[in-house]
Amino acid sequence: MSDRAERPSIDPRFEAAWRAWLAALATDADAALAAAHVYRDLDADARAAFLAALAEDVGALAVPRVALYAPLLAVETDPARRAQIERALGLAIDLGGALPTGEIQAFRGVAADRARVLALVRPLYLSFGDVLVCRYAVDEGFAWVRHDALVELDHAPKEGVVVDDVRLEGTPLGPVVEELAHAVLAQRRRGRDLPRALGLYADLFSARLEEEGTA
Repeated sequence: MSDRAERPSIDPRFEAAWRAWLAALATDADAALAAAHVYRDLDADARAAFLAALAEDVGALAVPRVALYAPLLAVETDPARRAQIERALGLAIDLGGALPTGEIQAFRGVAADRARVLALVRPLYLSFGDVLVCRYAVDEGFAWVRHDALVELDHAPKEGVVVDDVRLEGTPLGPVVEELAHAVLAQRRRGRDLPRALGLYADLFSARLEEEGTA
């Protein structure tokens, strides 16, 4: 008897609702955000079951694979499950037009105490991106860091937004990366852990940190 035959039957109404919800992830921002939030709140076993159920149905849906998996990848921190999701994304052959071509945008301002307030906006897929917002001093490290894993790009920070009483302006990414690298080093030298959210942007400043380490 096959594995499928051994599984308990599923109410067709539930299955139809599940597939309709999955289909909505490609076009409905609320559905995509809900998927990310629901998945984020699951424990390890429930996440495994969610991914298994998704793998069974993905081939039957006329939805870009990235729309189904990207909300999960945006909030997944476990390396093994991230790799599993990335492998699932790697099987996709229908990503044309689904992945944005824009680069990370940086918006930065300088507070009265010379601390920097920074927002990084990174396109992810379709009309969604993620946002990292932080306050730091180049020679002291980070006061706080906030990461919004999945936002509509139309609602992401823009030129002139005020964060922590500081007005932010568009800034070339190069100088921002330089400052972040110095702030990361300052944080480490003071024996303080780096905020976890920074790890999602480590590719930006890792090369600069390597240069500092060999200098």
